[in-house]
Amino acid sequence: MKTSNKNFYFSVAILVGTIVGVGIFGIPYAMAQSGFFIGLVYFFILGGAILILHLMYGEVVSRTKEKHRLVGYTKKYLSPFWQIVVFFSVIFIILGALLAYIIITGEFLESLFGFNSFWWSLIFWFLLSLGIWRGIKAISFLEFLMAIFLFVVILVIFIIGVPNISFANLITFSPQYIFLPYGIILFAMAGIQAIPEMRAIINIDGKQYKKAIIAGTLIPLILYFLFALVVIGITGSSTSQEAISGLINSLGSSLVFLGAVFGVLAAATSFLILGINLRHTLEYDFKIKKNLAVFLVCISPLIIFLLGVQNFIEVVSVTGSIGTGIGGIVLILLYKKAKIKGEKEAEYNLNFPSPVIYGLAAIFILGIIYQIIYLF
Repeated sequence: MKTSNKNFYFSVAILVGTIVGVGIFGIPYAMAQSGFFIGLVYFFILGGAILILHLMYGEVVSRTKEKHRLVGYTKKYLSPFWQIVVFFSVIFIILGALLAYIIITGEFLESLFGFNSFWWSLIFWFLLSLGIWRGIKAISFLEFLMAIFLFVVILVIFIIGVPNISFANLITFSPQYIFLPYGIILFAMAGIQAIPEMRAIINIDGKQYKKAIIAGTLIPLILYFLFALVVIGITGSSTSQEAISGLINSLGSSLVFLGAVFGVLAAATSFLILGINLRHTLEYDFKIKKNLAVFLVCISPLIIFLLGVQNFIEVVSVTGSIGTGIGGIVLILLYKKAKIKGEKEAEYNLNFPSPVIYGLAAIFILGIIYQIIYLF
C-alpha cells in the first residue's frame, strides 16, 4: 500500500475513533421518543452541519503556519473575549462528558451484575480518578481499539437484529419530544479535536485531507443510523436510555452483555483521555500543581452527580446543545477570519454561500437558546 493511501486511511480512522463513543447509546432513545423519522431529519441536518464545521476547521488549520488547537487558533484570529468563551466551552463539554460517562457506566454495570447503578457509578468514578492521577500513556490507542470493537458489536447487533425489526416501531411520533435528538446527536457527532491531528498525518495533500474529513465524518453517521434503526425497530417506544438493556428479550443476554462491556470500556478510556487532558490544561496553562489539578478535575463531575444530576440523556443533550453549539459558532467566526487573515494559501478552499453560513450559525444559536429556556 502506498504511503499516501496508508496516511489517508489512518487519518480517517483517527476522526472516526474520535467521534465514535458512548454518545451512540443515547441516540436510539432520543429518536424513539421524538419519532424515528423526525430523528432522520436531525441526522441529515446536523450531520451536514457537523461536516461543514469539520471542513471549515480543516481550512483554518491549512491556512495557518504554526500548529495550534482550538484555543490557540481562537487566540490567533479572534479577540481575547472569544478565547475565554472557547476555554469555558471546552471545560463545559469535558465536565459534561465526564458526568455522562459516570452515569451511563453505572447503568451498564447494573445491567451486567445487578446492584444499584448509583454505587457502580461511584466505584467507576473512584477507580478512573486514580487513573487520571497516575496518568495513562497510549490511551488514545486504546480509544482507537474501542472504536473497532464498537464497529464489530454494532454490525453483529445489526445482522442479528434486522429480522426482529417491526415497522410499526418506526412510525411513532411524540410532538413533546420533537427537540430531544438535537443536543444528543451533536454530542455524538462532534470530532473537531481530531482535525489538526489529521492534517499532521496527511501533511500537504489538500485533496486527501478534504476527502479524509468527509469520510471520517460520514462513517460514524452511517454507523449511528444503522444502530438506531435496529434498536428502535426492535424496542420501539420502550427503548432504554442507554439502548442496550432493552434488547435482552429479542437478542439474548450474551449479545447485550457484549454491548454493555463495550460501553463500560469505551466510557473508561474516554473518561481517562478527557480527564487527563483537562488535568494537563490546568497544570501547564494555569500552573496549578498536579494534585490540586487532579482534585479539581475529578471532584467537579462528582459533585454535580451527587447533587442529583443523574439523567444520562439530559446531560448529553445539554452538553451537546450548549457546549458543541458554542464551539460551532466560534468555528464559523474562525473560518471567516482565517479567510482574510490566513498566513498561506489553503490546501483546499471552501466557498459556502452566505445563506449556508448564516443558516448554520442560526441552528447553533437557536439550539443554545432553546436548551437554556428548557433548563429554566
